[in-house]
Amino acid sequence: MKNPRKISNSRRRFLWTVRGGMYFATALTGLLTLFIVAYVLIQGIPNLSWEFVSTKPSYLSGNIGILPDILNTLYIVIITLLIVIPLGVCAAVYLTEYATNKRLVSAIEYAAEALSGIPSIIYGLVGMLMFAGTIGTSLLAGGLTLVIMNLPTILRNTQESLKTVPQSYREGAFGLGAGKWRVVRTVVLPGCIDGVITGCILSVGRILGESAALLFTAGFAHALNGFVKGLGSAGATLTVALYVYAKEQGEFGVAFGIAAILLVLAFGINLSASAVTKYYQKKNAM
Repeated sequence: MKNPRKISNSRRRFLWTVRGGMYFATALTGLLTLFIVAYVLIQGIPNLSWEFVSTKPSYLSGNIGILPDILNTLYIVIITLLIVIPLGVCAAVYLTEYATNKRLVSAIEYAAEALSGIPSIIYGLVGMLMFAGTIGTSLLAGGLTLVIMNLPTILRNTQESLKTVPQSYREGAFGLGAGKWRVVRTVVLPGCIDGVITGCILSVGRILGESAALLFTAGFAHALNGFVKGLGSAGATLTVALYVYAKEQGEFGVAFGIAAILLVLAFGINLSASAVTKYYQKKNAM
């Protein structure tokens, strides 16, 4: 027979090794994250100024401003969300609440999962052939490409949120004589609105951080245009402008300034998603 004390000591060493490995991995991950954030902010904040974010580039005076890039980013976020949210939410409601063909639903869900894992550069190639090739290189072509990219995410996130609503809620509403659409509108959607909104907010983060697909479809222009004219014109978003300034022009100070702005926006988006989730959880608990 084996000595129980030796077995106990061996297991204790194993547990300490595993625990030490987890502590090391956690500390390494945290330090790497803090290093990246601190490095970007230290390099980028000194290059930020009111003139930097409120003017357009002037090649005659040598002034570099990113106001057109900020507005282009805002335009492409707006047009993408205006299209992808109704499509994604309505498709999710149909597949979860109305569709009766389980094989079709499973096939669509599998396709959505597969599309979520496709590299964005492929979406850019498809968008260049489908949209930029027909309506021209423009923010609208880039927005339509991002719609295809984000549709699976909105669809699957909304589906999962709808499935969190207890079936007893639906049955109770049906028992009171409510119709299918009334149940969906007054019981199901209000019960999962926090998940839907959170998914939409996180999709904004993905739109802000996308560059590969927009390189093929939206272009590099730094022109200052209004919303309608801007959608029909080529324009660089913040991420594309970061690439152009760093890779093509060697303006690393400007690139780090844009990176600092994107970093702050990313933090703001994540905080907004957390705040929305907590608000609706507190509201539902009351």
